Amino acid sequence: MLLNFTKMHGLGNDFVVIDGISQVLELTAEQVRFIADRHFGVGCDQLLIVENSNNKSVDFKYRIFNADGSEVEQCGNGARCFARFVREKNLTTKDTIVVETFSGIISLRISEQEMVTVDMGKPVFEPEHLPFVSAAGDSQSNNRYTLTVAKEIDPIDFSAVSMGNPHITIKVDDVDNYPVRQIGKILESHPSFPNRVNVGFMQILDKKKIRLRVYERGSGETLACGTGACAAVANGISRGWLAEQVEVVLPAGSLHIQWQQGEHSLMMAGPASFVYEGQIKL
Repeated sequence: MLLNFTKMHGLGNDFVVIDGISQVLELTAEQVRFIADRHFGVGCDQLLIVENSNNKSVDFKYRIFNADGSEVEQCGNGARCFARFVREKNLTTKDTIVVETFSGIISLRISEQEMVTVDMGKPVFEPEHLPFVSAAGDSQSNNRYTLTVAKEIDPIDFSAVSMGNPHITIKVDDVDNYPVRQIGKILESHPSFPNRVNVGFMQILDKKKIRLRVYERGSGETLACGTGACAAVANGISRGWLAEQVEVVLPAGSLHIQWQQGEHSLMMAGPASFVYEGQIKL
């Protein structure tokens, strides 16, 4: 089978995007892993499939697969790439697109200069929505949790939120010198997170600007993570550390997050870029 694809990225968080409307396909986990392999396939952090929705009130459905072949609920950078893809491929002429994802309905707004704003919905802080199961002896209060992961590592203080997918955020003094990959790998598959978890490491520069590195479940550390940026800001606001509008500086660039708390949706704005198009034989 020859499969047409488009390579895209959002701040270096890269995707293989596949039009599942004009092509009939049903990929196996093994095929997803092959496409995502940077040595033998195309190479990507995640694979996105554009589909028609059975819900008449939305424009499209899209599915998201990690590089390890697992299907996940949401991806902020992927959502921005999805919006540009359906516009550039003339699948829609709308500036605002309503999309069905595994975790619910989101709204995407396309502006000039490759910028896309995503209505990410309301952050959900209840642990059962991640899900997060705290063990006996682990402390929690006011979105502050402490988890013991190993005898040789100090207990880790973190905040937790669902942005349609599970995230925890750890505040650190210096993201450059923190053992992101070591701690991220431990926490991603810790027994307290039955569906695994994305782990963000946040350095606060001031109330309106942070630096962030994210260890994504199923992909490892990526150059950018849209839902991770949203989660870090939501968690930071919940702890009283951040203002309502925050610039999130990731290794490959910045995203702009706004959340007024309460019943308001969290809004994320950032770029989405095309790289190339091609075919791959499966």
